[in-house]
Amino acid sequence: MEYKSTRHVKYLCNYHFVWIPKYRRDVLVSEVSEYTKEVLKSIAEELGCEIIALDVMPDDVHLFVNCPPRYSPSYLANYFKGKSDRPVLKKFPETREYTKGKFWTRSYFVSTAGNVSSETLGNTLRNNG
Repeated sequence: MEYKSTRHVKYLCNYHFVWIPKYRRDVLVSEVSEYTKEVLKSIAEELGCEIIALDVMPDDVHLFVNCPPRYSPSYLANYFKGKSDRPVLKKFPETREYTKGKFWTRSYFVSTAGNVSSETLGNTLRNNG
């Protein structure tokens, strides 16, 4: 893990996010899972974030990401969830019957992680994914 920098800031802001589909249904399987990963990767690129680990399970998403300090953790969680909601529902309309129109719940988990735990957490997610 390396420190990143902008014009005026040197930073290492690692966040571990976890969120679930509405009603914690097992809808993130096969093609839905793969497409969700693609969408989350494009959102991370748009924000200038680096995905360290990404694990999409049938009933939850674990995203470990390094992002610029200009974004608060709450902004990031809501941005990732909000921007991925519509494309997934549009591509897989059958999931609407399980989630009643909104793909993700409003809640999420976030934890910050330093350099040492970043490696540990990244390896843990990669090994369990």
